[in-house]
Amino acid sequence: MIGKGVRTKMKKTANSLKRPDGDKRMAVLRLELDYELATLYEAMMENDEEKKKECKRRLEKLRQELMRLQV
Repeated sequence: MIGKGVRTKMKKTANSLKRPDGDKRMAVLRLELDYELATLYEAMMENDEEKKKECKRRLEKLRQELMRLQV
């Protein structure tokens, strides 16, 4: 038996696959990930804890969106 949360995720995934711009969004997400990783590296070199936290937060959001599109 599939739980309600799993069904909701499956519907979202199916809907994202139907979108013609899914591949374009994935390409943009990869560029955004690269940029955030570069920003995180810069923050690490500067020992800027606040900037590191913000980058990690944004990276997690981007990762989640990328995972939804890849399923």
